[in-house]
Amino acid sequence: MHIIHVHVQVKPGCEEAFIEASLANARNSVQEPGIARFDLLRDASDPTRFVLLEVYREVEAHARHRDTAHYTTWRDTVADMMAGPRTAVKYQNIFPDDGGW
Repeated sequence: MHIIHVHVQVKPGCEEAFIEASLANARNSVQEPGIARFDLLRDASDPTRFVLLEVYREVEAHARHRDTAHYTTWRDTVADMMAGPRTAVKYQNIFPDDGGW
């Protein structure tokens, strides 16, 4: 499993547009065979902060995802909504060791 948490802070007033664009990306992403999970999370204490929780079955699935039309549409759509650059943290799955997905 290849797990990525993408941290995003959007400009105030852009939250709903960001959610709309991100939901379209997430709904398409979960249809990709290499994606086990794709969650959109919002910080309960700061409505401008989001995390995309992306779980790929293998590292190569992440590269394929970045080549999809829905990802590039999302990236271009939300670029001006961001308060700063998005950051990504990559994780290795420890438990459950079979991925559990």
